[in-house]
Amino acid sequence: MNKVSNYESYEIKISRSRFLVHLCYVEELQEAKDFISKISKAHPTANHNCWAYAVGKQGEYAHSSDNGEPSGTAGKPMLNVLLKHKLTNIVAVITRYFGGVKLGIRGLIDAYGGTLDEAILLNGIEELVDYKKLEITTSYGFKDILAHRLGKFELASIETTYASDVNVTISIKETLLDELKQYLDELQNAGKISFKQIKE
Repeated sequence: MNKVSNYESYEIKISRSRFLVHLCYVEELQEAKDFISKISKAHPTANHNCWAYAVGKQGEYAHSSDNGEPSGTAGKPMLNVLLKHKLTNIVAVITRYFGGVKLGIRGLIDAYGGTLDEAILLNGIEELVDYKKLEITTSYGFKDILAHRLGKFELASIETTYASDVNVTISIKETLLDELKQYLDELQNAGKISFKQIKE
């Protein structure tokens, strides 16, 4: 799954109507609903505040609304854009100030879907990566060997603290976790280290 790199607003005029795109990163459904409410209150004189969101590890909580536009012409095209780019943990609201020219069904679908697509591409898309943390305890005599061997893994971060033993806290992509744990199991069985996964 992916996420948007930035969440800058975007505005475009289509046939004298103003379309304002508002984007926000969210992790909970309530956050998405709160953002929709916030934007709607900020634009009380707008003709429509149409929205779509995808929330969850795989974007499994997805919903949209036409907010008064003809059925299927606003929210669904917006949601389709989110799904096309495999985005999750995002809510998008498009505020429309009607300019006096009717766009028709096809025109509305293109306006809402196309405007959101442009806004997302301008803000950029990046992979949404889950990281897991592990805490490793080892001896002073083995710490340099451990550091060298850990260097072969693609770690996001590594933090070392020194006490009676050496404690190393590392962060790694979830997709690489099993491979690393298999290697650490071998070291643990050999009595070189002990380790545990930190639940966040």
